[in-house]
Amino acid sequence: MPKADFRFHCTVRVRWSEGDAQGIVYNARYFDYIEVAQAEYFRNLGIRLYDEESRKRFDTATVKATLEFKSPARVDDVLEVHTRVSAIGSSSLRMVSEIYRQCSDELLMRAELVYVNYDSDAGVSRAVLDDLRELIEGFEQTGPTAG
Repeated sequence: MPKADFRFHCTVRVRWSEGDAQGIVYNARYFDYIEVAQAEYFRNLGIRLYDEESRKRFDTATVKATLEFKSPARVDDVLEVHTRVSAIGSSSLRMVSEIYRQCSDELLMRAELVYVNYDSDAGVSRAVLDDLRELIEGFEQTGPTAG
């Protein structure tokens, strides 16, 4: 999927502690970059994922993650993390993230993650509320609320 297909991205700089002895980003660190982008994506929509009150309506739990590594990122690279919601189920969201070096079209990593809207007090998944679905579909210009 070309970068232009994403309506949201943010940048992160690879820090020394995120690399191995060769200066290549350790594979698990990509989850950190994806989480930063996910939080910024929802913050851009007015949803604060780490706010206790907001989490009473919408809180994510990861149920599936697939990462494909294409080319290594290195210490001090500035990365563009492109993120989008590609599907919304009754209680789940599928998000796709792609990571590129800033000002480059070379794909470094692609991830597909499935999250459920999680009620941590009850310990169960819960439905994605209609207003959240409409907000995301409006932003992504998908589904019945596309305009």
